[in-house]
Amino acid sequence: MSEYRGYEGDSLEFLKTNQVSVGDSVKILADITYSGIIMPRYEHSDDKHIVLKLRSGYNIGLEIEKIEKIEKIEKIKSAEIIVQQDEKLEKVAGLPKILLLSTGGTIASKINYRTGAVTPVLTAEELNSSVPELAKIANIDAEALLLEYSENIMPEHWLQIAEKINEYSKSDYSGIIIAQGTDTMHYTSSFLSFALAGFPIPIVLVGSQRSSDRASSDAALNLIGATKFITKSNTKGVYIVMHQDENDDTLACHVGTRVRKNHTSKRGAFQTIGDNPAFIIAENQIQKNISENFFKINEFQPRIKLDTRVALVKYYPGYNPKLLDQIIEMGYKGIIFEGTGLGHIGNTMYESVKKANEKGIFLGMTSQCIDGRIRMTVYESGRDLLDLGIIPLENMIPEVALVKAMWTMGNVQNGEEMKKIMLENIASELSS
Repeated sequence: MSEYRGYEGDSLEFLKTNQVSVGDSVKILADITYSGIIMPRYEHSDDKHIVLKLRSGYNIGLEIEKIEKIEKIEKIKSAEIIVQQDEKLEKVAGLPKILLLSTGGTIASKINYRTGAVTPVLTAEELNSSVPELAKIANIDAEALLLEYSENIMPEHWLQIAEKINEYSKSDYSGIIIAQGTDTMHYTSSFLSFALAGFPIPIVLVGSQRSSDRASSDAALNLIGATKFITKSNTKGVYIVMHQDENDDTLACHVGTRVRKNHTSKRGAFQTIGDNPAFIIAENQIQKNISENFFKINEFQPRIKLDTRVALVKYYPGYNPKLLDQIIEMGYKGIIFEGTGLGHIGNTMYESVKKANEKGIFLGMTSQCIDGRIRMTVYESGRDLLDLGIIPLENMIPEVALVKAMWTMGNVQNGEEMKKIMLENIASELSS
């Protein structure tokens, strides 16, 4: 029975006795008075509590024995929040044009009040119309390209996004915003940075850590910040725009190949590695932290190809080299090592590394350390690995190195050319 989903035993009897069910708006008198919506319980929950979603957007559990009175206010008419479709916003003459592409994720999500889950249900047009401030900054054209959580965004989706963006390389848009889930956003930004290097207008990825129906949501502010950045920065490249910290006053704009998500839930989860964010967005001011020569002046020649036969191997004490042998036997053409310190892996791996090198597999070394540069000539073990064919990748972030290797492998003809491009600074993936 979905109207009592997750409830059993005493809590189920409590709901039935009081003639309320999941989705009902109620007022509850306990230690204090609570108002909210009855939420479903998760599997294996106890039968002594009910779950209430407060108007603030947060869930609380209430012990049924301490509830003095429960009063039904109204019954939710639909299984989900009803998203009100606003009319399309009228275009304002003289404002710049921006394309908003939605791929799903928390920024395009609402709470499903029957399942209790955050689900991607907003379209790009709804994202646009739900933030009316955007219409005062730019004329936004919106399109829903995908509807996926970020963990479901795969390399084939990167290709799809890049191909769509490439269609607008000669358009009159001032920039393109991509709304995506945050967990794999820096993988997407890395691929777009390589595949669309030199793109004539800025490409900005934006997401949120909290869904747009929560009082603490950062979705609107991040979208507004990304729009302001495009209209005021007079730059190009691929960026990620998110909160700088928990404060709503400033947003950070990170170069797409120098950024990681470093916190699971904080608004300021994204950080530029090894430097300050490229730009800080505060009110209507854009503070620039990079030099005019930061980006190479590339002639735009899209190279939207990749080969996913690249593995990212995180070395740890006790790593079984047979795992590396399996990667080799599976036909992988590239291996990115996330090694210790200055770029090391244990000598138990050497024989497998030698085998991989003899098969012509590209071998690149990055570091598990958050910051710093690979230096494989300092210690004997590093020099041994150089002799075995491992290429040090300077201060490239491991995930970025993985994506670059996939991209490079899809666009080159031989191993020597791959080594050359992997060491070439294509999209600021290597910093000084």
